[in-house]
Amino acid sequence: MPFEYKREISFTDQISISEQGTNYILDILDKHQIKATFFSTVVFAQNAPQVIKRIIENGHELASHGYYHSKFESAHLASSKIALEELSGNKINGYRMARMMPVNELEISKAGYLYNSSINPTWLPGRYNNLSKPRTIFSQCDVLQIPASVSPVLRFPLFWLSFHNLPIKLYQWLARRTHKKDGYLNIYFHPWEFTDLNDPERFGFPAYVSRNSGSAMIQRMDSFIQHMTSEGFKFSTISDYLSIVRINAV
Repeated sequence: MPFEYKREISFTDQISISEQGTNYILDILDKHQIKATFFSTVVFAQNAPQVIKRIIENGHELASHGYYHSKFESAHLASSKIALEELSGNKINGYRMARMMPVNELEISKAGYLYNSSINPTWLPGRYNNLSKPRTIFSQCDVLQIPASVSPVLRFPLFWLSFHNLPIKLYQWLARRTHKKDGYLNIYFHPWEFTDLNDPERFGFPAYVSRNSGSAMIQRMDSFIQHMTSEGFKFSTISDYLSIVRINAV
């Protein structure tokens, strides 16, 4: 992200910030005894082996986020899956393209993935326009597509930026309403969001990116999970969820 705002950040800092943020996330999930899916690049997994080990040992799902975050070749679909399986000792079922960019679904299928979660089915100016894509789970090229959750009708995205910027009670209302309509939620965040991003000289982020980051994000996520579980909602990995709905989704 700093590169997008014309800032330099060392590779060491990139890994360190992501390690720290991932451990904060794992602490929250441990506290509430819930599971999640972690999409990792091979480069991160190679340079943060203890974090990957903790993800696996705590019963979470590891999925592929490509070989690198900064560049992509079709060959990386298969090579990242193989490398992550070797590094983790676990089968890799899912893929998410960096920055939720388009990816060839036939190549995803050839690489052996069961699902792809690279579509944000909304319009984000300057990034993507996926208003023509289905809002909910569908099958393409024998791969289950798991779009990120957006609200019914208006397709308001429930991704990380809205989580940071909306009043938490409004976000919770949108989450409940979307779950009632779709039967599930698929929302995503980044490890660095759980570290303090309010240093303009270091990161150069606008307020809508850095707002409610660091300790505020940790508290916000803890509150969100506590609220949703108190309302009876269940959390799971993507693969565990698909094991229940797969027959109906294809």
